[in-house]
Amino acid sequence: MAWPPTLAAKRGAALQTQHLRFARRQPASRALHCFVLDCSASMLARGQLALAKGLLIALFDRARAERAEVALIAFGGARAEWRFGPAVPRWWNERWIEPIGGGGGTPLEAGVQRAARLLDTARRRDPARAQHLWLFSDGRVTQWPARPRHADHVRVIDCEAGAVRVGRCEALAQAWDGEYLDAHALLA
Repeated sequence: MAWPPTLAAKRGAALQTQHLRFARRQPASRALHCFVLDCSASMLARGQLALAKGLLIALFDRARAERAEVALIAFGGARAEWRFGPAVPRWWNERWIEPIGGGGGTPLEAGVQRAARLLDTARRRDPARAQHLWLFSDGRVTQWPARPRHADHVRVIDCEAGAVRVGRCEALAQAWDGEYLDAHALLA
């Protein structure tokens, strides 16, 4: 209710419905979390894709509780595809994420470019909204794409497993001035 305009409209008369004035509420600017999931063949080798999917389910549940918007982009083979959002996830479970398969090469650049376009569009719609980019990968890439310019916060989730670790995810997080997180440590 906007009281000053309501009182001005009533002008000393008895308050009636036609006098009522309402203030427009600006919707709260909620965060946008853009998840970029590596679905390449190397992510299948030791169950890294399954690990990443499990973490995604937990993060989607958290986003739903916070009423944050999420988007999911999966890349693998020769392409990157948009899978969900941006939207507030109403429900999220294993049945939805299970069909996301893996195999082929690692087109990281295509995945990051797709995420950059999504974040650019979201920034134009709501310049005040915080935008988070989450990259899930094992770092078995040969490309080093530029950091998406509209990603306010970047987190690189390292899903690499095995005795010999290359450490490219940590290097990418540093190059993008982002946060590095080990997926295996997140489960502990």
